[in-house]
Amino acid sequence: MKKILFLIIVIGMSLSGYAQNEFSSKFKAIPPKNIKPKIKKPIPPKADLPKITAPKVIKNRDIPLDMPKVNFVNPEKITKKAQNLEVVTYKKNQDLGNFKTGSLTAKVRYRDAAYVDGDKIRVYVNDKVIEYEVILDGNFKGFEIKLAKGINKIDFEALNEGFAPPNTAEFQVYDDKGNVISANQWNLGTDNKATLILMKE
Repeated sequence: MKKILFLIIVIGMSLSGYAQNEFSSKFKAIPPKNIKPKIKKPIPPKADLPKITAPKVIKNRDIPLDMPKVNFVNPEKITKKAQNLEVVTYKKNQDLGNFKTGSLTAKVRYRDAAYVDGDKIRVYVNDKVIEYEVILDGNFKGFEIKLAKGINKIDFEALNEGFAPPNTAEFQVYDDKGNVISANQWNLGTDNKATLILMKE
């Protein structure tokens, strides 16, 4: 009897052990469903795009024979040419004009027209020297002459070109009543002359 009771207890314990197997600590969670919204890619609108063609390669035989040639100019040559023209412009005698007047006398004034750089002149009246050497500065200086009937020629000769070529001067000529007969400028190279003629009526 005791053996039967012992056997029943052992069988009962083994059955209870299998019954607790569902409460095992090894628990597996169920993963959640993927709930991310599906984003549809935008479909670009159809457009009439120009057809892309390969660039045409021009070979030597395709170039027309009468195509004009392009001549490129060296800017250095242009600069030198401009400098030469400037030199030619003032490296010559200058005509300051002919003027008629009924005045008995003429007053002539002159000064450096630009930067005072030591320009020197010599003054002639009817081919005779009346001012052997005049240094031009910023102030007017000059002379007064008695006009002879007919032609009265006044020459201004450049003795140098100062520190800033050419020899430049502003001059004014007045009659005996203070009226301006002529007002002008000269630009001279060394040894060149600017000539003014006063015709007394």
